[in-house]
Amino acid sequence: MTADPARTATVEGVWDLTIATPVGRIKAAVAFRREDDALAGVASGAGEDVPLRDIAVDGARVTWKQSVTKPLRLNLAFAVHVEGDTLDGTSRAGRLPASKVTGTRRKAPVRGAE
Repeated sequence: MTADPARTATVEGVWDLTIATPVGRIKAAVAFRREDDALAGVASGAGEDVPLRDIAVDGARVTWKQSVTKPLRLNLAFAVHVEGDTLDGTSRAGRLPASKVTGTRRKAPVRGAE
């Protein structure tokens, strides 16, 4: 079944995320872009940039996977709900408890306002 395009999340852009983990809040950014009619992306945080894998959009639900090495080597799976310029959901690292994720899309600079 194909999602209704009018109800499909628009995820392209740069998102500032806060992940509430058991060891504290982690700030990160993810950038989604269209490449050859598919979504691609990269996550930035803790001094490293990592590619996003298996990005999927199903209505307002967006999922992706990524691997990080800092502060620990982890394989993360994200599942978020996008509404306009905000998102919320969870990030999971294997068997560890899910961590709450919130985020806002960065506003594009207005041309000529620099």
